[in-house]
Amino acid sequence: MNVLVVGGAGYVRKNMVGHLLERGHEVTVLDNYSRGHRDAVQAARPVEADLLAPDTVERAFEGADYDAVMHFAALAYVGESVVKPADYYRNNVAGTLNLLAAMQRAGVKRLVFSSTCATYGNPVQVPMGESHPQEPINPYGASKLMVERVLRDYAAAYGLASVALRYFNAAGSDPAGRIGERHDPETHLIPLALLEARRVLDGGDPTATALHVFGDDYETPDRTCIRDYVHVDDLAAAHLAAAQGMVDGTFSGFNAYNLGIGKGFSVLEVIESCRRVTGAEIQYRKAPRRAGDPPRLVADSRAAQRDLGWKPHYTELDAIVATAWRWFSR
Repeated sequence: MNVLVVGGAGYVRKNMVGHLLERGHEVTVLDNYSRGHRDAVQAARPVEADLLAPDTVERAFEGADYDAVMHFAALAYVGESVVKPADYYRNNVAGTLNLLAAMQRAGVKRLVFSSTCATYGNPVQVPMGESHPQEPINPYGASKLMVERVLRDYAAAYGLASVALRYFNAAGSDPAGRIGERHDPETHLIPLALLEARRVLDGGDPTATALHVFGDDYETPDRTCIRDYVHVDDLAAAHLAAAQGMVDGTFSGFNAYNLGIGKGFSVLEVIESCRRVTGAEIQYRKAPRRAGDPPRLVADSRAAQRDLGWKPHYTELDAIVATAWRWFSR
């Protein structure tokens, strides 16, 4: 396939780029590099553009005949979205509308959309299936849900085929340790715990930790948040299966699937896993809850397994953490 990866220099998407290239697909990466890394583009054709500047987006479609577009470009910090909602609606919703306009003009009618379990909000049942009510509790989730509604309407009005993949907590690194998480600022639990492990193993004082546990009063067994961690390699496999399914004619209209391993791990369980994998005496500090954090998010991914032929390879937390540690060790 000939694939345009939008936002291809970020964490999940750079794993996607490598996944596509290793399988012989032709890849173009569109990114403005505001939160991505230029070296993550690898051997793909780079196009520097900004979804909020429509004229620059057009450059990615000039002389290209894409089979599908994979759309990862988004602001994706829950806490930041609460204090800067305008940025999230502008970037995530208006930016997507500009991308869809460029796709329409170029006659590209297949889109894989990087969505999120944050569209569901607080769970009314666990695990959460695709029919779970979508009532987001933060602007990040609301912005992604708005795009899903746009895609439904574009399917009906313009014949756009799309697959929205609602993934839970992306984690891990490619097994060779070449591509890992490096957000700025870093807010994800596993990389924060591994950075603390690296500091301690390098001789740092364990009691001087900067690792925080946000909230210890949730209605969960150890009183900390529970999340379903899905490996980035497994996410990439699902995106490829969705794109291939649209090219093959298996999917038309709007489709949505959850991606997760079907079991959750608490914040304290993740920290303990990082201790086991690294051998470091990782300590943490307690802090108040963060705004917009549901207590428990666990996926029911049976629909993706049935329709996409997708099955997560990494289903144990220590195995996921070990791949991330390989990256941080380098």
